[in-house]
Amino acid sequence: MNVHDSERLAGSLEAAGYVAAMAGEQPDVVVLNTCAVRENADNRLYGNLGHLAKVKRERDGFQIAVGGCLAQKDRSTILEKAPWVDVVFGTHNVGALPTLLDRARHNHEAQIEILESLEVFPSTLPTKRESTYSGWVSIAVGCNNTCTFCIVPSLRGKEQDRRPGDVLGEIRALVADGAIEVTLLGQNVNTYGVQFGDRQAFGKLLRATGEIEGLRRVRFTSPHPAAFTDDVIDAMAETDVVMPQLHMPLQSGSDRILKAMRRSYRSDRYLRILDAVRARIPDAAITTDIIVGFPGETDEDFEDTLRVVEQSRFASAFTFQYSIRPGTPAATMPDQVPKHVVQERYERLTALQEQLSWDGNRALVGREVEVLVGTGEGRKDGATRRLSGRAADNRLVHVGLPEGVARPRPGDLVTVRVTDAAPAYLIADVPAGAAPRLERTRAGDAWDAREAASCAVPAPSGGARAVSLGLPGLRSAQGG
Repeated sequence: MNVHDSERLAGSLEAAGYVAAMAGEQPDVVVLNTCAVRENADNRLYGNLGHLAKVKRERDGFQIAVGGCLAQKDRSTILEKAPWVDVVFGTHNVGALPTLLDRARHNHEAQIEILESLEVFPSTLPTKRESTYSGWVSIAVGCNNTCTFCIVPSLRGKEQDRRPGDVLGEIRALVADGAIEVTLLGQNVNTYGVQFGDRQAFGKLLRATGEIEGLRRVRFTSPHPAAFTDDVIDAMAETDVVMPQLHMPLQSGSDRILKAMRRSYRSDRYLRILDAVRARIPDAAITTDIIVGFPGETDEDFEDTLRVVEQSRFASAFTFQYSIRPGTPAATMPDQVPKHVVQERYERLTALQEQLSWDGNRALVGREVEVLVGTGEGRKDGATRRLSGRAADNRLVHVGLPEGVARPRPGDLVTVRVTDAAPAYLIADVPAGAAPRLERTRAGDAWDAREAASCAVPAPSGGARAVSLGLPGLRSAQGG
């Protein structure tokens, strides 16, 4: 969701005349789009703002903006801790950033604008997509659940659904622009449609994506086990473009802890959903979220989590140590679990999941997979001469091609045979003298066109202002 918002921020800034900062260039504006789910987000924000304070002192006209969930939560606290910040904006007014930057520059004072409800749906704003071949499409914002550990509903607000026609229209526009993959976004995608009175709207939406010519892959995140229904499983199984992948948050395998979390399902219900998915989609890769050390979690509760994880056979899991978020009911619950206990449980859980992931990946050795070639997926691709991408089930695949074989472009599809596996990825090394099946796609053509355009455009000058979006120093966007 935050990546999607960042693309909208970049699009709004470029529409207002800003230009992405080139690699190695000092930007005039840095925008930090924040998350509030975990405590380390606070630490990273204020650490980065501390580094930027020196730039602010040394460069006249340099501007810093902070937005997103942490800005929605902390509001004036940000300016109290970092008075050199120029703009603070929330989750409901992403499109206001260019105006707020102009106002701060004109008035020579910080601007804070935090709206309590959404005025403009983010997907109606201009966008600058990071990827030519894949796109995010928001189907709803906000959440009506009341999980005791989660601060998102108070920051994103109540769920608001987009009309199906608007969602499908955006997907068609993305496909026309070269994308062949989309990911549907919502805090709880399978309650989509309740607002306009159709409880089966999400399954219908998945089926409708199968009618869009040129669209090859559809994913979605995230569903909630309590609202996950058989019609959605049927839609996944019967719609070719919907990928055999499901991210289903578990959070805990203990029924007692699930109740304390206010998660309205229990472990047996969760496991029945996975059984139903695998009965219809045998090759589905199922991933999850798990919180370790929720207040009151006992050794027995944690053992229940390990039991459910073993039974679930997740392809991978995002595991988190419980983090107190002020303003949530869990923050004031008794029996907060000591840090050293949480750490020990976390290490046991991650070791178990790593073994399960490795077992699942090794079972795929020898099997053919179709890989959508991506950019930035493999950190060692340059050294290993491999390229990387995602299989249909979203597993990361590193592909080694022999000398003389045409290299696919980002956005192209290549079919290869898995030759080795690790817990976090598959390897598919094509033997010398062989060539994989390669499909050159419109998405690859779009990547070629973007590369050509970026090389042809001269460095920005004159009135255009360079902007860096995200955490400074982590990556630089190429201008153009």
